[in-house]
Amino acid sequence: MAVSAHILEMLKGSSLVRKMFEAGAQLKAEFGEDNVYDFSIGNPNIEPPAKFAQILKKYADAEIPGKHGYMPNAGYPDVRKSIAAWVSKEQNTAVDASGIIMTSGAGGAMNAVLKSIINYGDRVLVSAPCFMEYKFYADNHGGKLEIIEPAEGFELDIDAFEKAMGPDVAAVILNSPHNPTGTIYSEENLKKFAAMLERSAAKTGRRIYIVCDEPYRKIVFDGAVVPAMFPIYRNTVVVTSYSKDLSIPGERIGYAAINPAADDYDNLVNAVTLCNRIIGFVNAPALMQRIVGEMQGDSVDMNEYKRKRDMLCDGLSDIGYDFHKPAGTFYLFPKAPGGDDSAFVDTLQKERILVVPGKGFAAPGYFRIAFCVADKVIEGSMPGFRKAFELF
Repeated sequence: MAVSAHILEMLKGSSLVRKMFEAGAQLKAEFGEDNVYDFSIGNPNIEPPAKFAQILKKYADAEIPGKHGYMPNAGYPDVRKSIAAWVSKEQNTAVDASGIIMTSGAGGAMNAVLKSIINYGDRVLVSAPCFMEYKFYADNHGGKLEIIEPAEGFELDIDAFEKAMGPDVAAVILNSPHNPTGTIYSEENLKKFAAMLERSAAKTGRRIYIVCDEPYRKIVFDGAVVPAMFPIYRNTVVVTSYSKDLSIPGERIGYAAINPAADDYDNLVNAVTLCNRIIGFVNAPALMQRIVGEMQGDSVDMNEYKRKRDMLCDGLSDIGYDFHKPAGTFYLFPKAPGGDDSAFVDTLQKERILVVPGKGFAAPGYFRIAFCVADKVIEGSMPGFRKAFELF
């Protein structure tokens, strides 16, 4: 057999998000794009800010020796300095450029960090529901993802996490604002969580890292604030990208930011920099580094996503769907009428509506709607959402 048994097994559980996205492509070919309502994937429909194209053109036209050549594996020093200044504001902590490692998106950053801290057989914990690529990321480096059930309102269940702790726990992944629920973990909850990790580390003698996955940090609504983790817990690494807030997911540009107070800081920085290279990325894309270095604080108009959120929530609430209104991201995570998410998603697909069943996020009984779509998709889907609801 040409393909490894391990990969064949992983293929069986590969991303339901991608499967629904591919199903959508087939439906569009059959019925026409305007007759399919595809909410399957978090692919932003808002174009990048005009400033992005201006800076891109500037660097494309500029005659810079070695413009397309290698740079230090951690990225251009001036770009890292610019990002460090921005992260210092976000995290209420003085962050040095040495703690910024430019990566190929948040996924590249996550893999570089996990490879740096996982010993073979270690566990990585995450709260359900979650982005299931985390399972593959942990597996890439000999680790195992363990999913912990959430508390009410999708907050972190601290007691459940504490029961799962042991000397083989290398890290906890926190995703806030949260995919797929749109939840923002409260500062009070995070402080209690950090105290629990300190207790656990004292018992086991094992340093536990928090890896904060924050590509949606800027996509928040109604005055919501995402708490800064650096002041709360010293062994924190933030991984993020510009995919969502600048609408450039295909450009694969992001970074890891390491808390300057982290234990063994120098070794951790050097390890993530090395791993960025040896897992195959080598370095983040040169042109994109230069562009985002000049766009700290810029983003698409988040009021557009708030408007889409409200349009979708108002429509589904009127029909009778049960959900928590998201405080951030561009996802809605309603309960599946009847309780069977797979059956309900199949029913929606007959109405040419593409969403992702909750089991794809380790949360059966729910389904995810990505509302980063054109208004006409939201408006046109409402009769189908109503028809499917009435069948259950």
